[in-house]
Amino acid sequence: MNKYGLHGKLTASAGNRDALASILQEASKLVASAPGCQVYLVSTDVSDENSVWVTEVWDSQADHDDSLKDQRVRELISKAMPLLAGSPEEGQTLTVLGGAGIK
Repeated sequence: MNKYGLHGKLTASAGNRDALASILQEASKLVASAPGCQVYLVSTDVSDENSVWVTEVWDSQADHDDSLKDQRVRELISKAMPLLAGSPEEGQTLTVLGGAGIK
C-alpha cells in the first residue's frame, strides 16, 4: 500500500507567513477532491515565524503531478511565489507505508 508523499518547508518573506499559509489552505481545498489526494496538511512552524510546512500524501506521483496542471492550482502558485523569501526548499520525497487516516 505504498503512497507518494512530500514534506517541505516554504519560507515567507518577513510578515507574509499568514498570507502564504492562507493561500496554501486554499490549495488544500482544491486538491481535496483531486484524484489520489489522501492528505494535504498545512502547518506553521512554532519556532520560525516565517515558515510554513506542507505535508502531502497521494496515491501516486502521477496523481500529484496531475494536480499541478489544474488552472486554479496554478493561479494559487502564482499568488504564493511573490510571498516567498527565496526559492522553495527541495523538501523530502517519501514512500508512505500507511498510518491513521490513510486509505
